[in-house]
Amino acid sequence: MPMVLLECDKDIPEREKHIYLKVDGEDTRDFLPISNAPTIPGTLSERGCSFCGAKLVIGGVLKDTIQMIHGPIGCAYDTWHTKRYPTDNGHFNMKYVWSTDMKESHIVFGGEKRLEKSCHEAFDEMPDVKRMIIYTTCPTALIGDDIKAVAKKVMQDRPDVDIFTVECPGFAGVSQSKGHHVLNIGWINEKVGQLDAEITSKYTMNFIGDFNIGGDTQLLQKYWDKLGIQVIAHFTGNGTYDDLRRMHKAQLNVVNCARSSGYIANELKKQYGIPRLDIDSWGFSYMAEGIRKICAFFGIEEKGEALIAEEEAKWKPQLDWYKERLQGTKMAIWTGGPRLWHWTKSVEDDLGVQVVAMASKFGHQEDFEKVIARGQTGTYYIDDGNELEFFEIIDLVRPDVIFTGPRVGELVKKLHIPYVNGHGYHNGPYMGFEGFVNLARDMYNAVHNPLLKLAATDIRGDAAAPVKEAAE
Repeated sequence: MPMVLLECDKDIPEREKHIYLKVDGEDTRDFLPISNAPTIPGTLSERGCSFCGAKLVIGGVLKDTIQMIHGPIGCAYDTWHTKRYPTDNGHFNMKYVWSTDMKESHIVFGGEKRLEKSCHEAFDEMPDVKRMIIYTTCPTALIGDDIKAVAKKVMQDRPDVDIFTVECPGFAGVSQSKGHHVLNIGWINEKVGQLDAEITSKYTMNFIGDFNIGGDTQLLQKYWDKLGIQVIAHFTGNGTYDDLRRMHKAQLNVVNCARSSGYIANELKKQYGIPRLDIDSWGFSYMAEGIRKICAFFGIEEKGEALIAEEEAKWKPQLDWYKERLQGTKMAIWTGGPRLWHWTKSVEDDLGVQVVAMASKFGHQEDFEKVIARGQTGTYYIDDGNELEFFEIIDLVRPDVIFTGPRVGELVKKLHIPYVNGHGYHNGPYMGFEGFVNLARDMYNAVHNPLLKLAATDIRGDAAAPVKEAAE
């Protein structure tokens, strides 16, 4: 029985096609959960919207760009300061939010004039910032506001600014994955190739699909510096708007998050002939493998081996300390898409942790192919999981820790199950050698936190009887 209909889904039997239990002796290609499909009416969903996929995941990470959200203020608030994307310029991207603050009257009479006014106000308030991305949202797309025409007019009025538009309202796709795709393709078609890059090394690459969560990009940049590799553009962690216009100058595209950013790597290969190389950056084994692949491309294998040896000598003893204490820990991963297959083998091989359940919010079929191939038998794989399904799966597999976002994390804490923030991290970075030690530390602190036992103790009854006063 590879596909599973949970008890909570008995009134929505279609959900059986979205949940797979891996067992021995099966060709898992025959039992991939349906994914990247509309949420079944009548069930809940943890998926984000398409606008969120464009703004929150990719565009909003840039460190020197005004993010103008053309819509109600709620769309701006919902995507502001919800992930930890630090930058080396004082975290500009995390401090501010911009919105046209559309009201009912603007929806009735149109919002283009309000958008134009908001763009000029933003540039006036921040005269040192000359770059902007404008996003449509559901209401402004429904009324047909032409944000490209507005952007063109503002650039004519201000020749020193450059504006990129993303027409991807929340309803454009079944999940935030659509927003990734729209921004990727729009950027390469409209912006890449506009600027030249100053080449300072024989070895150049773009690092694609890393968003500097908790400082990931800045940690990995130390590796590239030691190897003598110039990164033309980071897509988009700690990145700049103009660097992303120079992506065509790199010799190699290194892809980390294939789901959010593989599209632009494919187009760079098609349009400019730049080869694509996929790596995993979480875990000692995967990080070493990634460094070896990159160094093999450039013919600097000796440098790569020296870097790996240096980092492992520095961090392996600490990782081994955590591995000894985490052996046999049961873990569930409920995140977006590719982190399921990025993490499952790394925590099992490098930490001795057993992954017992995985749920994806916006993964595609190829994401499930990878994670099921890497995962163990007896593990549940779920597309578009909802709260009731999570409760039932928890009873079935009894995880010791759950890697997920704060929304689900706050829910499972009430069940006295610890969680590690798999979206914004607890105490990152988590990538690279040092980062994976950080991940192991946060997992250890979660699992062995003595407050868990105290929280699970019911103090009602005799233990909670009122204390008699001294006079009695």
